[in-house]
Amino acid sequence: MTLHLPDANGTLRAYEPRTEPLTTTPGAPFTSRTVFSAAHVVADPYADVSPDSPAAVDWDATLAFRRHLWSHGLGVAEAMDTAQRGMGLDWAGAAELIRRSAAEARSAGGRIACGVGTDQLTAPATLAEVRQAYEEQLALVEESGAQAILMASRALAATARGPEDYLEVYGHLLRQAAEPVVLHWLGPMFDPALEGYWGSPDLDAATDTFLEVIAAHPDKVDGIKVSLLDAQREIDLRRRLPQGVRCYTGDDFNYPELIAGDDQGFSHALLGIFDPLGPLAAEAVRVLDTGNTEGFRALLDPTVELSRHLFQAPTRFYKTGVVLLAWLAGHQSHFTMVGGLQSARSLPHFARAYELADGLGLFPDPKLAEDRMRTLLDLYGVTR
Repeated sequence: MTLHLPDANGTLRAYEPRTEPLTTTPGAPFTSRTVFSAAHVVADPYADVSPDSPAAVDWDATLAFRRHLWSHGLGVAEAMDTAQRGMGLDWAGAAELIRRSAAEARSAGGRIACGVGTDQLTAPATLAEVRQAYEEQLALVEESGAQAILMASRALAATARGPEDYLEVYGHLLRQAAEPVVLHWLGPMFDPALEGYWGSPDLDAATDTFLEVIAAHPDKVDGIKVSLLDAQREIDLRRRLPQGVRCYTGDDFNYPELIAGDDQGFSHALLGIFDPLGPLAAEAVRVLDTGNTEGFRALLDPTVELSRHLFQAPTRFYKTGVVLLAWLAGHQSHFTMVGGLQSARSLPHFARAYELADGLGLFPDPKLAEDRMRTLLDLYGVTR
């Protein structure tokens, strides 16, 4: 049945929804790439909260979605920016999420890595307080049995006087880490408070500092996650990494080419877009495992238009589109987000996200997705 979807100019256009989903089936573990999906959290829609309240999470639905990702062979990157760290999910909520998801991973036999940050700091901090905050979170993640991802810190960005402070803080943390960690470089397009991270707004100078941290402790760095939305910069950076240190692409604009790689190497993946793309992404990686790069690209290249749409500026609000698609796909019963972030994108944005995802066959039940999209259109007063 035809849907009438609004475009950016407010004009309604007819769209015929797909009737059959893309068929994907869980398969063997990946052999050529290590792949994580950064996963969203499901809000409790019945909680009486405001945007300023602590996050109210539907734990059953949140953990069920992680089991969905693990069932397709993907690792889960937990309590990252996709889970609304610093945008609705505070440290208390993130800590509970880490504990519960790590326990669920042990039960399900799934791979998990968790974000370590400093978001318990709510006021200007000293460098010592930044270190202590990182240490508190690192201890919790290690105690849970998960791998640690050292996330970029707003507090450190605000406190550091230059590259030497980043070298000191990260060196201190890497020396005490029990197991190799992932270092996360999140660009200001994802979080404006991280402008000038690694001690300089000049990306070449920042890259040199980043590499200096790694070179001093290569045995404590499993890999780096780069989220700068600059494919060539990522390629140049991964070619300069010490032997044995992985590059996990966080580039939601250019991931197919970066994962496919070239004759000098490739990127693994830790991506927010693999939340809605989970089964399709897993299918593509298994094709790549056979050495079929063309087949991998044939599956994954068509998803880039959707990803670029979800991650368009202001990029930090991509989570809204991710949760919309989870609702349309039937992974949760509502389109509500912690912090009220469901209001962060427009109806035309939602309509285009639905159209692109439906065209890719991402919805296991296309009729359910159509009915839910129709409900959303009705809520916004779209006449048919």
